[in-house]
Amino acid sequence: MHPEGGKVKFQLPLPQANCTSPAARVIRSLLVAVATIPSTAAHAVDLGTIGPTYSIAEPHLLEFVQQRLRDKERTGELQRLIDEARNRGVAAVRQPAPVEGIRSTETARSWTIDPTFTLDRNIVDAQGRLLFPAGTRKNPLEVVSLSKRLLFFDARDGRQVARARELIARYDGKVKPILTGGSYLDLMKSWRVPVYYDQQGTLTRRFGIRQVPALVSQEGMRLRVDEVLVQ
Repeated sequence: MHPEGGKVKFQLPLPQANCTSPAARVIRSLLVAVATIPSTAAHAVDLGTIGPTYSIAEPHLLEFVQQRLRDKERTGELQRLIDEARNRGVAAVRQPAPVEGIRSTETARSWTIDPTFTLDRNIVDAQGRLLFPAGTRKNPLEVVSLSKRLLFFDARDGRQVARARELIARYDGKVKPILTGGSYLDLMKSWRVPVYYDQQGTLTRRFGIRQVPALVSQEGMRLRVDEVLVQ
């Protein structure tokens, strides 16, 4: 390092010119590149501002939302939206969407289902101890039996409601009514018994039911499904 004209000059020892090994050539190239960095940075210039500039002025999101709500409240639109949401919620509870693909029984059908399943993975307890290994086959009816028949029907059809009443009386009330359409609340109030709903068609798909009324009962270690004609 040598002072020169008030500036500091770096002098880097470079490999001799007669050193022609590949390593020496690489080192020489790197040192030359490093030596040029200070001189390049020293000649940086300010290019100024290109085009107009604007200050950042973005409204606060929470304040924006609150203002919109105040505007809607002042015009009455907010109360209208609240009433519409409440009415939709009440309607969805009183009369859920009917199960798609289910029709009134036109041709009576009967079949049985073997509910036996096979575990696809190990079942362990909270301590990691193996309870049931993968590959275990089990029929749930060996553990718990179907205490009541399952009766699926559409409460929007008066004929099906009447047929359901007949079947419930035939089996001394040991029937669990499950709707695929209509208002379970209204029927429960009229019959004074619990009435259920096949949410999103989960049970009818599992049993393969396409027509209602349909009755599911236990027959030995299998389940019997009867799609019953309406009168």
